[in-house]
Amino acid sequence: MKLAFALATSSDAPALAALQTAAADDLTRRYGHGFWSSVTTERGVIANMRYAKVLLARKGRTIAGTLRLANKKPWAIDVGYFTPVKKAIYLTGMAVLPNLQRQGIGRLLLEEAVAQARLWPADAIRLDAFDAAAGAGGFYASCGFRDVAHVVYKGDPLIYFELVLS
Repeated sequence: MKLAFALATSSDAPALAALQTAAADDLTRRYGHGFWSSVTTERGVIANMRYAKVLLARKGRTIAGTLRLANKKPWAIDVGYFTPVKKAIYLTGMAVLPNLQRQGIGRLLLEEAVAQARLWPADAIRLDAFDAAAGAGGFYASCGFRDVAHVVYKGDPLIYFELVLS
């Protein structure tokens, strides 16, 4: 699959907000309302760009997928469960357009995230995924991320994953 990767700019905000909302709506249609049900706004996307690298994957002119890489630990992550490293980055907000899922875009986006993390430089990528049918735990495990803990944070069942970079 031919994809182009880039860091998002503010001009990408409308398409990124639409992509993330479409992914959340798709999960809600398939699994019912849950932790994953949300609407992403352009303002929210732009705010995320201030605190994280927002990576996008383009298939032609379409933004097919996205994720964020940040230095700052997300609120739901307890670092005590992870391998001690000098520098970890955190992967959040990963989404692929519903009509383009299961085509390898997510896997290629994660491979690009690993390449970006190595340039950062970082020693590990950490993330949390919903521990529910709508969660992506199986996907992250199949991409080489290690399941390090199952926790409940503010009522949300989560799986912590990490990928230690050599």
